[in-house]
Amino acid sequence: MLLSREQTEFYLTDLETPMGKAINLTIAALVFLSSGIFVAETYNIPDSVRLQLNLIDAAILIIFAVEYAIRLWSAENKIKYILSFYSIIDLMAILPFFLGVVDIRFIRLLRWFRILRLIRFIDQKFLFGSISTEDGVIFARILFTLFAIIFVYSGLIYQVEHPVNPQGFSTFLDAVYFSIVTMTTVGFGDVTPISELGRLLTVLMILTGVALIPWQIGDLIKRLVKTANQVELICSGCGLAFHDADAGFCKRCGTQLLTRKVE
Repeated sequence: MLLSREQTEFYLTDLETPMGKAINLTIAALVFLSSGIFVAETYNIPDSVRLQLNLIDAAILIIFAVEYAIRLWSAENKIKYILSFYSIIDLMAILPFFLGVVDIRFIRLLRWFRILRLIRFIDQKFLFGSISTEDGVIFARILFTLFAIIFVYSGLIYQVEHPVNPQGFSTFLDAVYFSIVTMTTVGFGDVTPISELGRLLTVLMILTGVALIPWQIGDLIKRLVKTANQVELICSGCGLAFHDADAGFCKRCGTQLLTRKVE
């Protein structure tokens, strides 16, 4: 059965119906799979395995390209969609496929941004839907944000430095190590970039670490402290499981809390 434009747009954004969940869960799984392929290709693997991974990655790219075309076709305001944040992320994920015949290093760098496509699902509580508390969802979002930042920077610095500095950036793990010590401003100095683009990325890492990491970690600590001061008490109105120890009413729906389970 062919779907109309409105139905197609609905299922591409819906996370409640079985079809909508299946479509978006498949997309999320493909993002994770493609990211795993990128990491695996940084290691010394047999040529036959590398070829198979390249074929799988090419198939994923084709799926993403078709998905982008369908999203564009189903969008009511196509100009608004093209200029939206999520559309730009989607386009960056498939751009290497469209320009694959051109060996431009900058274009190849864009493939590491594919992990950012998962931000769409984070905003809609799709990846963390099994977490029952609001603070738990925020906690998971902070952890994933830190992971995504480190992953993207690690991929970029590896792609830039490995061809010119294979001893310092031998594998993706080396790049992760460099990203973490750089963004936390520890800077052991045992691994250093030698290319101009690599040094520019290092500066961006330091600025990101100074501006973003303390804020994320501080928010994480506040959430942990707040959660530690809460007690388990399920609201009869909305089902929220945890509340402040002295709360008399649910902070989400306002229902009076009749009993309290003290731990």
